[in-house]
Amino acid sequence: MSVIRKPVIGVIGPNQPVCSREIYDFGLLLGRRLVDDGYIVASGGMFGVMESVCRGARNSPMYVTGSTIGFIPSVDKNAANPFCDIVVPTGMGLARNILLVNTSDLLIAVGGGAGTLSEISYAWQTGKTVLCCTQFSGWSADLAGRALDDRMEQLLVAVNSMEQIRDELKKRFTSAGE
Repeated sequence: MSVIRKPVIGVIGPNQPVCSREIYDFGLLLGRRLVDDGYIVASGGMFGVMESVCRGARNSPMYVTGSTIGFIPSVDKNAANPFCDIVVPTGMGLARNILLVNTSDLLIAVGGGAGTLSEISYAWQTGKTVLCCTQFSGWSADLAGRALDDRMEQLLVAVNSMEQIRDELKKRFTSAGE
């Protein structure tokens, strides 16, 4: 029996203290569009862009409970942003980034600092594609289109608009749920 499941798209980027209004607003639109197109949204479950993508997902007419997953660093489910449908209280601190990458079929990096860099690096090491938004400063723009080493190539794909993100996803997933 074949199993049909929706692809999980991990969104990585800045937490609340360093998340600009521009990135937060982009996250709202990104979360909505991902759910519109039939994807599950996964994040680090905290605030900043992690909150905005989950919040945006809930604004989609295609939203159903279970559309958002948050992998939080603590064991306290109440520490997650209120827009996570499924909260995974890892108790692993920053190591929770590994679970987010492993669960995601593809990642989208929006700006980001050291935490985002660790997620991009682990995604690279495990052969996961990362769509790197170039319109925001941070690791997503700095690493877009580059190779982290000579073992692989074309995993860090430069994108600079919602349309490019949706086009890249359509290339990789014939339709969400297949």
